[in-house]
Formats: sequence, structure tokens, C-alpha cells
Amino acid sequence: MDRRNSSSSNAAAAFSSISSSNIPATTATAPSLTRTRSRRSSLIPVSNPPPLRRASTALALQRRPSMAGSVASFNTVGLSEKELYGDAPADLVGLQRIKTYETVASQYQSLTAADGEMNAPSDGLVLKEIDPELVTWDAPDDPLNPRNWPNVRKWKATITVSLYTFLGPFSSSIISPATTQIAEEFGVTNVTVKALIVSIFILAWAIMPLFVAPLSEIFGRKIVLTVSIFFLVIFNVACGLSHSLTQILVFRFLAGCGGAAPLAIGAGVVADVWDDDHRTSAIGLFSVGPTLGPVLAPVIAGFIAENLVWRWIFWILTIVCGIVFVFGVLLLEETYAPILLRNKAVVLRKATGNESLHTVFDIAGESLSDKVVSSIARPLFMLTTNPIVLSLGLYMAFTYGFLYLLLVTFSPLYHTVYGYSLGICGLLYLGPGIGFVIGILTVTTISQRVYHRLVASHGGVTKPEYRLPSLAIGSFFMPVGLIWYGWSAEKKLHWIMPLIGAAMFGIAMISVFQCIQSYLIDMNPKYAASATAAGTTFRSLFGFAMPLFASQMYAALGYGWGNTMLGLVALAIGSVFPVVIFFKGEQIRKWNDAKMDAHKAAHDARKEARLAKKLAKLEIDQEVKIDKEGGSASKELRRIKTEMSSTENDDAATVVNPPLTTTRLFDEIPEEDDTESVQNTVHKA
Repeated sequence: MDRRNSSSSNAAAAFSSISSSNIPATTATAPSLTRTRSRRSSLIPVSNPPPLRRASTALALQRRPSMAGSVASFNTVGLSEKELYGDAPADLVGLQRIKTYETVASQYQSLTAADGEMNAPSDGLVLKEIDPELVTWDAPDDPLNPRNWPNVRKWKATITVSLYTFLGPFSSSIISPATTQIAEEFGVTNVTVKALIVSIFILAWAIMPLFVAPLSEIFGRKIVLTVSIFFLVIFNVACGLSHSLTQILVFRFLAGCGGAAPLAIGAGVVADVWDDDHRTSAIGLFSVGPTLGPVLAPVIAGFIAENLVWRWIFWILTIVCGIVFVFGVLLLEETYAPILLRNKAVVLRKATGNESLHTVFDIAGESLSDKVVSSIARPLFMLTTNPIVLSLGLYMAFTYGFLYLLLVTFSPLYHTVYGYSLGICGLLYLGPGIGFVIGILTVTTISQRVYHRLVASHGGVTKPEYRLPSLAIGSFFMPVGLIWYGWSAEKKLHWIMPLIGAAMFGIAMISVFQCIQSYLIDMNPKYAASATAAGTTFRSLFGFAMPLFASQMYAALGYGWGNTMLGLVALAIGSVFPVVIFFKGEQIRKWNDAKMDAHKAAHDARKEARLAKKLAKLEIDQEVKIDKEGGSASKELRRIKTEMSSTENDDAATVVNPPLTTTRLFDEIPEEDDTESVQNTVHKA
């Protein structure tokens, strides 16, 4: 494998075979590292890697003034191959890179084993001592790191992604006041098919997030969000141009696929820029869209459906989505650290001519197929094996399902039973919307106070279960609101009575979502993203399915007994599961965490085994190539192997780092620190 091939395969790592006898005693040594898998002897025993230091920026600029722009942008300079390796044979350097690649990959897996899914990805800065060709943040407080951005810049990203997240739920329900018009134009009489026009949009949310999340980790948050919102705009236009019910259903589903991306990775953008201590307010803003969007859309659509043809709903929706799309394209920045570091590596490779500069994610990152499999498997595994995720997810799914059941039946109720126009029917969706606002203003405050009071009363010890007592608000208002709404409609009481019941449901929904979402994140931060993805998939399936049987249920039972049945189900789910989890949740969590850790360990072991096999083949192929070509590289390789073999036989505990070449040493490049420069000068003298 020549130098080009080694760099193109991302097997680039540092030239680290410097004899320890040639390093000054004053040089700080790298920490002791141990290879995690046993293989045949390497050129460099990694149990005690040689000391390496970053070369002087000033010296590099003297040699290449064209690099000034890169230095100004990144405050770091990657060195060229000539500066790093001198006259060492290229094939031997390629072999050494593969070996260092093995060390970095192994150590990175160990360093990040305990990281949670909502943590910012580690850039591998601590591995810079092993691999000087590793592109990382310049320091923990590097201003290019999204976690170190100014608050104004962080809030700009948060607000933009929150607007994106608003568009999907807004688009999902905006068509509900016009379903009767659409059905009449296309000759549809089946009430289930009418409801499908609204709910098929939600079906995409149960599927797409499992694929979108890994795509954002490969290609970046910005490009995935931008493409997704573009798809939402395009297929909303297609819905407006549809000439058959089949076209509307297909295009509505595809539009839902576009609207699913912000719901899936919006929280990831928030986690990219905010740490755990400052994320609460940002998550609160991000959560407003999925709750308010579905009830605000029909308010607008009712008057459009009354005064214009139904197609104008999609034209107005396209204008709204298009404005937000342009806003996002102009203001949203990339926030995912691996992508930003990858871009930095591209600039440095161009500036230095060293095509082997790389990030730790090029070495230890998963392939797209592995990420997709993990993104699908882990949430489904949690949903089917974790009683907490299943039970609380069921409560949240039932709540979300009734929201869309309400959306598809609210307008027909007030239009047929109370005789209001479509415009007024749309306006009455403000009833549950007011409930949402009251819930956001009250439940959030009460939940925080109860949580902090419980923590204080238990000596400052925090537990996820302390998030659940405030769920009692939802457990009370949910069944009361459903029964109130149902019997008010059944008995045709004053028009405001069903609205009061719907507002109670809105308050309950905020309680259910805030408490359960917080619990799912807190119960095991390591798997927070998978837990929320499992909940999203579950609730989206209910949001799709429950509206489909709403008309048949109310036709058979009436609004009163139909909602009474749903209220009793809500009472059973909302009173039993939270109480059991509050008292037994910690025990269940510990049992399940051990199972999840074992599942993750097995996945990581398979991934490392594949990587080890790939690297072993690269190493063997490179050695065969060196032996076949002969020359100085082959002689040097045989000498190193012979010297290492004799050293290991003499004393297994002795570590020898034979040089690949004696024509170039790292300490010949002056350091930026004046003290080290003087020491190096004295050493050479």
C-alpha cells in the first residue's frame, strides 16, 4: 500500500517509532496505553508509546507562508509528510500509520465507552500525543467547538431548529377542516379513508426518524435538515396539485417523511450546542412546536376551507414552510462536531499537502449501515424489553393518539352538531391550544419545584423518579377532560363546554409529555436518544391509528360513552404505571441497565472485531508489499522485527522503540515553548 492508498483508506496515523534513547530527558512522555486486543508483535509496542510533541507553528509558517489563512482560522497547523517523516521509506511509513491507527481506534473505544447518546462526541484530543496527524479541537475551550459558541449563536441554532420542528406538526393537522371537501371532490364516502388523509402524515414519523438520525451523523445536521424541509415544501406543493385521492395520500406520506427529520434530530442539535446544565430551557423551546403546531394549523385552515378551495390550504402551507426554509438556510449552521472537524481536516490537508491528516471519527466511526442498524435495533430493543419505556411510552402514545383523534373529529362535531361554519370550527381549535399554553406555564413550574423539593428532602440525591409526581396533573385532567368533552358534546351543551374539556386535555398532555420525556432522558443518559426514539415511534403509530376508528367508535357509542371508555383507559394507565415506577423504578432501571450495557458491549465487540480484522488484513498486505518490493524499506522492516524479537526474548518487560529511520527526529523541530526550544538546542549541542 503506497502513501496515497494508505491515506485514502483513512488508515492514517502518526509516525511514532522514535528511539527513546534519542529523546531528551526533559521531554514529557505520553501516558501509558495498552492494546485491547492481542495480535502478533507490532513494530511499536503500544504499551509504552514514545513521546511526541506538536511542531512549531511559527516554523511551519516560515516554510509555507500560504498556510497563514488556515492558522488564522484554526490556530493549528498540520505538518506535511516531509516534515513529519523526513526521508523514511513511504511504504514503511504507511505500515506505521496502520499500527498507530489500531492504537488510536482501540483507545478511543475505551475513552468513550461510558459516554451517553446526548453527549457531545469526544474529539480525541487526549490521543494527540499518540497521533500528531490527528485533527482535533485546539483545546477544550476552542471557540470553534459548538459547546463553546457564544449564547447568541447557540440560541440562533436552537430557535431555527425549533421553527423547523414546528413545521411538521403544523403540516400534519392543517388539512383536517377540509377533509370533507376533499372527500366530496374525489367521491370518497368511507370515513376511515377520510381520516387517513390526516393521519397518514403521522405514519412517516414512526418510520423515518430511525433512518434520519444516522444520516445526520454521516452527512451533518444542516444538510439533512435542509433537504428534509425542502422535501416538505415540494410535496406540499404536490398535494395541492393532486388530481386523485391516491396522489394526495402518497404525497402526504412523503411530506411527512420530510417533516420527520426535525423531530428526529432537533434534540440532537440542541445537545450539540448546550451542555447538560444549560439544556432545559432550550429543550423547552424545542418542545413547543410538536404540541402547539397541531392545534394552531386548523385555526388558519378553517377560514381557508370556508372561503377558498381546499387547494389553497396547501398553497398557504407552502408559503409558510418556504419562508421558514429560507430562514433556516440563511441562519442555521452546522453543529455536529465530527462534521466540523472533518471540514477542518479538509482545509488543513489542502494547506499542508498532507493527505493523511484525519479525525478520530475517520478511524473509529461506524459505517452508515452500522449506524442505521443500531438506530433501528436499539430503540426497538428498549421498547420490547424495558417495562418502563413500554409502560410510560404507552401512556404517551395514548395521549398523542387521542390528540389526532380530536383533530379529525373536532371540526365535524361543531359543524354537524352545533351548526357552525368551517371558519368558526377552525377557530374553536384554540380551546385545546389554550390548554397547552396553560400547561406550559403551570406544569413546567410545578414540575421543577416538586423535583427540587424531593431532591432537597433526600439530601441532594437526584433520581429520575422525582420527575413523576407532577404526572398526577395529567392523571387527573386526562380522564376528567375526556369525559367532560364527550358528555358535553353528547348532550349538546353550550358550545364552550366541550372546549373546556378539550382544554383540560391540553393541560394533561403537557404534563404527560414533559414528565415522561424528562424521565426517559434521566433514567439512563447513556441511552437517552434511543429511549426518546422508542417513545416517538410508539406515539406516532398511535397518532396514525387512533383517528382511523374515531368515526366508527362515536357512531356506535356516541361521544359520551366513547370518551368515557377512553377516559377510563387513561385513568388506568395514568394511575397504575406511574405509581409502580415511582416506587419500583430504581430497581427496574438497574436490572434493565445491566441488560442494555451487555447488549451494547456485544455490539461494540462485534464492531471492534470487524475493525481489527480489516486492520490486520491491511497490515499483512502492507508487509507483503514491502517484502515483495525489497529495497531499504524491506531491510529496515526485517531489522526492526529481528531487534524486537531478540528484545522480547531477553526481557518481556523491556520496551524498545527502534527507529524506522535515523534521518529525522521530532525534536529537531523547535517547540513554541521557549524553554523546550532551549532544551532541544542544548540537547543537540
